[in-house]
Amino acid sequence: MIRNYFKIAWRNLWKNKGYSFINIFGLAIGITCASLILLWVEDEVNFDQAIPDKELVFAVPTNQKYDGEWRTFFQATPGPLAAVLKAEIPEITKSARKRDIGYLFNVGEKSVNSAGSFADKDLIDIFGLNFIAGNPKDAFKEKKSVIITQKIASIFFDKSDDAIGKNIQFDKKETFVITAVVKDFPENTSFTFDWLAPFENFTDGKEWTQGYGANFTDTFVKLAAGSDVEKVNEKVKAILPAKTGDAETEAILFSANDWHLRSKFENGKIDGGRIEYVRLFSFIALIILIIACINFMNLSTARSEKRANEVGMRKALGSGRKQLIFQFLTEAVLTAFISGIVSLLLLIALIPQFNLLIDKNLSLAITAPIHFLPIVIITLFCGIISGLYPAFYLSSFKPIEVLKGSRRQSGSASFTRKTLVVIQFSISIIFIISTLLVYQQVQHIKNRNLGMVKENLIEMPAANGDIIKNFKSIEQELTSSGLVESVALMNSQILSGGNNTSGIDWQGKTTDADILISIRTVTPQFFNTAGMVLKEGKGFTSSEAVDSTKVLISESFAKLMATDNVVGNTIDYNGQLLTINGVVKDFLYGDMYGTSDPVMFYHQAEEADYMYIKPAVGVEINKTLAAIESVLKTQNPGFPFEYRFVDEAFNERFKSEQLVENLSQIFAVLAIIISCLGLFGLSAFTAEQRRKEIGVRKVLGSSVLGIVKLLSKDFLVLVLLSILISVPISWYVMQNWLQGFAYRIDIKLWVFAIAGFSAVLIALITVSFQAIKAAIANPVKSLRTE
Repeated sequence: MIRNYFKIAWRNLWKNKGYSFINIFGLAIGITCASLILLWVEDEVNFDQAIPDKELVFAVPTNQKYDGEWRTFFQATPGPLAAVLKAEIPEITKSARKRDIGYLFNVGEKSVNSAGSFADKDLIDIFGLNFIAGNPKDAFKEKKSVIITQKIASIFFDKSDDAIGKNIQFDKKETFVITAVVKDFPENTSFTFDWLAPFENFTDGKEWTQGYGANFTDTFVKLAAGSDVEKVNEKVKAILPAKTGDAETEAILFSANDWHLRSKFENGKIDGGRIEYVRLFSFIALIILIIACINFMNLSTARSEKRANEVGMRKALGSGRKQLIFQFLTEAVLTAFISGIVSLLLLIALIPQFNLLIDKNLSLAITAPIHFLPIVIITLFCGIISGLYPAFYLSSFKPIEVLKGSRRQSGSASFTRKTLVVIQFSISIIFIISTLLVYQQVQHIKNRNLGMVKENLIEMPAANGDIIKNFKSIEQELTSSGLVESVALMNSQILSGGNNTSGIDWQGKTTDADILISIRTVTPQFFNTAGMVLKEGKGFTSSEAVDSTKVLISESFAKLMATDNVVGNTIDYNGQLLTINGVVKDFLYGDMYGTSDPVMFYHQAEEADYMYIKPAVGVEINKTLAAIESVLKTQNPGFPFEYRFVDEAFNERFKSEQLVENLSQIFAVLAIIISCLGLFGLSAFTAEQRRKEIGVRKVLGSSVLGIVKLLSKDFLVLVLLSILISVPISWYVMQNWLQGFAYRIDIKLWVFAIAGFSAVLIALITVSFQAIKAAIANPVKSLRTE
């Protein structure tokens, strides 16, 4: 019996190739889209799975209150905190500090830049490092021990075992002994490193790291199984106020389960993160599937008249309604499974391009249950959902009416088809509007006035090697070449949050004000190099001896001082009196969506970490880069030439929004394609159904244009209704989305006009193809049977 069902289903599909293609291809697009999204979701929700006992592992950021609002800082805990947490809170079994830093690694003639961490031994157990060579117990036995990853070991040695006991140089200065090789972390891991070395290598000789006054390190802990996290968190919160007497700074537990998906904090508490995109795209995947299923339902019910006699005959010969329902569901499921096979082929072809779009390395494991089962479930879902209504509708036909030819077309079926078309196009228009608004918002943020010039501004690491030591010579050679306009140093990346403090006082500052001020150390040419504007006073002068008592401040800092002329005024920074030499216009850093904290600039080069280079105007950038590389090979030999442009770094700050923008565009196009496939099929069916009417009209003198209007107007009415429904929904959804941005666009009416016009135009083109085909057909062929 079941074999017979599939045989009939296959014959029906083959007999109606055009409609079968529309159904199969529409469903395939929907399944492919949903599968790609689920692959992305799988990668997102499986972040940090390499950490054993992940639910017991926590990072320990700090909440600090400034101007009455809590701010959350990562990599900002005092040095003693890790040891105190383990000593004073019984539920904490492991605790460790971690300080990230980059070095040039050398073994013999080979060298490579590395990004690693100085860390406490407990981090080995907290992160559950998988040792390939060496012993975990002896890995940090000596101060100059270092654990390297499999990736680093493969660069210098033939086998991981060969690395044990070998020397490796850090920046050609210090020598460490390799004591272990660990397996590389997967790409979907929040905290990765190329190496680990004992934390004492960073803190020794730095007295400021021993107290609670400096926040400079990550802290991680692991709890005992069965611990009450809420109670432990309360104990953690109490530690810093008890040690420092400062009730406005507290440490908190931040679960490894939340590191990737819920990393956005507001007023000291988790307030979303990438989990919002996971939910959004999962919902969109479902919507795309539903749009695809609507096509099947519409075309199946529209073609009901073609199968009415079949249903009547089957019922007359004894088929029950359950058998007919099962037959039609079998056809739907068979169609869905053919679509699933087509979808698999599309997935194999599209995953490489999809990876480029989302900057991941996803793969499809057909034989793995975690990938195979979801595709099967999606396929069954599409088959059953899309086949249910047609199955019940077709099986409801009364055999006497059908066989006598007295059955009238169901008004409810026509209403249902029209409703489904409206739903399809409403969703498609919402996608179009959302895509336009997301694009506008991303461009609005990218094009805002940053207070500096990011284009063609080159950023290079400066802490390694002799760049700072030889900076004067580097600056002289580059500027005298005519290829470079200016060169400068800074202690942090220009777009990053950098260092900050609240320990600055000035005349007129209220005693209860606790304002966070960012600290930047720069060389004199920094402001010209970055295109920043000096508003008042004067900047630092290269010819003068460095005067550590003179500073520049940003415009927002000057406004806090509530005086007409701040130049020449003094400020107190931890007991040191500093004179304001000038005021610089505000520039954007840190939070690209809001406003940045006030800034104080020192004239100092020794603490610099980055060098910035402004190419000369009109010079080919490749020539400038070649000149920089040549100078650095001489002034900083043995270190690779590494650089990036600040505008590229700026664009990377919008990866999440760019992902939403790109995927929104794709989803909008897919939704329109699927909707148009359904509209194409329905218009073809309508033209076929009314072919005799069209023939009569042509014989009586109707023009091609008149017939096209006749066949198109009903569909255009549905699209116009879709516009009326989609506009308020999309306005509400996007208005809520935009509320998450401090710097945002206003929604303009022209966006809705463009989306509506596009939908009407697309629908008109789709319907007109069939309408014109019917209108130019020879009326004799359609009337000769009369």
